[in-house]
Amino acid sequence: MTTPPELQAIAERQLCGLVDGLAHRIAEHVRERAATLGLTASQATALREMSGPMTMRELAERMSCEPSNATFVVDKLEKQLLIERHPHPTDRRAKQLVLTPEGAALRTRLLDLLSVDSPVSGLAPEEQGVLRALLERAVTAR
Repeated sequence: MTTPPELQAIAERQLCGLVDGLAHRIAEHVRERAATLGLTASQATALREMSGPMTMRELAERMSCEPSNATFVVDKLEKQLLIERHPHPTDRRAKQLVLTPEGAALRTRLLDLLSVDSPVSGLAPEEQGVLRALLERAVTAR
């Protein structure tokens, strides 16, 4: 049975509103937690995504931004001695971003702060998994 186009449009609008509302709550949560550490939301996002050495392009992809925007953020973090650029081990043209010991310690503090009262913390771990799976399917659907 198919849903009439008008009802489908209403359902999609409602769903988009909910996803947008969650995205705004998450962004505000990151902004608030970042500020307590003297970071911008973009800097906090970069640190959160730095789970290991990576290129600028990889970081930009994880941050969902253009490489030039990620470069601006990394420049600031580098000036704060939180990230270093090292030669890439296999690509002479690329640099590899690596957290300094101070950057790794700050990242740990940030992750701890982000886990407290997260916008999705009201969901059980199983529910979070279901939500993640559904969002992944929606994002990758063609």
